Amino acid sequence: MANFNKVILAGNLTRDPELRYTPKGLAIAKIGLAINRKWRTESGEMKDETTFVDVDAFGKTAETIGQYLKKGRPILVEGRLRYETWDDKSTGAKRSKLGVVMDSFQFMDSGRGEGEGAAAPRPARPAAAPSAPAAEPVEGDGPPENDDVPF
Repeated sequence: MANFNKVILAGNLTRDPELRYTPKGLAIAKIGLAINRKWRTESGEMKDETTFVDVDAFGKTAETIGQYLKKGRPILVEGRLRYETWDDKSTGAKRSKLGVVMDSFQFMDSGRGEGEGAAAPRPARPAAAPSAPAAEPVEGDGPPENDDVPF
């Protein structure tokens, strides 16, 4: 049976990115994303719905997000869903949540706003040669294997 786990979301940051580093030096950025949906009911009434999603970025992507993005900025995120479970420290109850692990992102505005005068620079991406084989994942540019994340 085939499996496919891909998410594409466009929304606004609900807070400034939270950038931390693991003891081994891996950058981790946690962001909140608000995705708004507006529609008209059969009776003509306008309805609004907002979905809030937690997104984690790792490595160089996390550092770029921490440097250039702020609360309210629009962003397009590509990634995969991840289901997390843990025991609540205060009650001992099982807790869980569904979040997104970011693979890539795009700025969706010029970076102007709230007193900023210039556009945020876009990170350069090296172009892959057409005949080059698929790149292997870079070690240390993904979620850590153990639970030593400082959050």
